[in-house]
Amino acid sequence: MKKNKRSNDWIVGLSIISALVLIVVATLWLQQADIGGKRQSLTARFRDVGNMQVGNSVVIRGVVAGRVKGIELADSGWVTAEFDLKDDVTLPVDPVVLIQAATLFGEWQAMVTPRSGVPDIREVHAQLNDVDFAPQGSLPGAVLPDIAQLTTVAGGIAGNVASLAERVRTAFDEQAARELRTTLANFNRMSNDLARMVQRQSRNLDSIALAVRSGAGTLSEASESLARTIGRADSATADGELQAILSDTRVATTNVRDASERLNTLMSSLELTGTSVRGAMDRMDSVLAKVDRGEGSLGLLITDQSLYRSSDSLLIEMRALIADVKKDPRRYFRMSVF
Repeated sequence: MKKNKRSNDWIVGLSIISALVLIVVATLWLQQADIGGKRQSLTARFRDVGNMQVGNSVVIRGVVAGRVKGIELADSGWVTAEFDLKDDVTLPVDPVVLIQAATLFGEWQAMVTPRSGVPDIREVHAQLNDVDFAPQGSLPGAVLPDIAQLTTVAGGIAGNVASLAERVRTAFDEQAARELRTTLANFNRMSNDLARMVQRQSRNLDSIALAVRSGAGTLSEASESLARTIGRADSATADGELQAILSDTRVATTNVRDASERLNTLMSSLELTGTSVRGAMDRMDSVLAKVDRGEGSLGLLITDQSLYRSSDSLLIEMRALIADVKKDPRRYFRMSVF
């Protein structure tokens, strides 16, 4: 009896241990755990990680390549997430990390994708391009809108559509329908009036066509008169008068051309003369400048006051000498004939 009881206990214990081992193996298999394999670490920075948690999957090209190892706050409002990837995983060119909802039941995942494969969403590109005080050595990351956000936006759109429908229903009430029918009746009357006006204008167009035909006949007569006038002019110039006029015109043109050439020559001479005059004026200005600065004999004569006073006294003495000579020339000149 005791032996049977012990054997039953062993069977129950082995069953429990087998069940636990089976549960652990199944869990590891469902989580695609790689026990004993080499791993590589990858860090990404985000402004917000949404509902992503440690242990969520990291997907590359639709294949689970690792797990979220850790999430922590960083400086300047950043959040850094560390991913544990398989050692043989090759990252795409220019990689970025996008966080998105994996299922409708709140499970999230991190997807590593090239920047060229990012959806064309303005908010997502703004998060990826935000590099102010970003942690060094980390990939850019962003959060894709989840179902809740899309549902909220769709609810707002539905509310706007309902409000628009209510406004349309309010605008197109019974009174608006009556006004619309009145407008259509007025449009019908206006079209009838337009048809009658077109009929009247068609009759006016007939009269205008008659007037145009009459004008065409008058124009034809005027053209015949012009042809006769041209014939008279041709007969008037048949004796060579037109050729003489043209010859005189050519001669006058030649004379005008010669006069123009002479005028050009004269203008060239005047320009040369003006150049010479300007040169002489420049030289004269240079001489006057030297005189004003007291350079040269004339400058010294003009600027030296002592020389001016000496010259003045010399002139006074010369006047006195001339007066004395006139008064008594024998004193200075002696003349003898023999």
